[in-house]
Amino acid sequence: LSLDEIQAMLSPNGQADVDRAVLLAKADEIDATVRQLRAMSRGLRHAAACPAPDHTQCPNFRRLLKIAASGVFKRDTARRRAGVRPAHSNVEAV
Repeated sequence: LSLDEIQAMLSPNGQADVDRAVLLAKADEIDATVRQLRAMSRGLRHAAACPAPDHTQCPNFRRLLKIAASGVFKRDTARRRAGVRPAHSNVEAV
């Protein structure tokens, strides 16, 4: 949480006034970032070890590009904020 977000959760007398919806939204945001970073890490590891002579010929690399171009990360985050959990994301399988 930012300092401004923390300050918003404190009443003028210093008592905590925690907005649980804000906490859940922040947790969802962190979860989305973790998924993005895991997918990026897997992609980098794959690229480093890929036996294909050219990454543009690698089916896994091409799939990663499609996923990145589709905006799946942004859609998943928006769905989570709206309270909708995606059934399964191909990103985790990369």
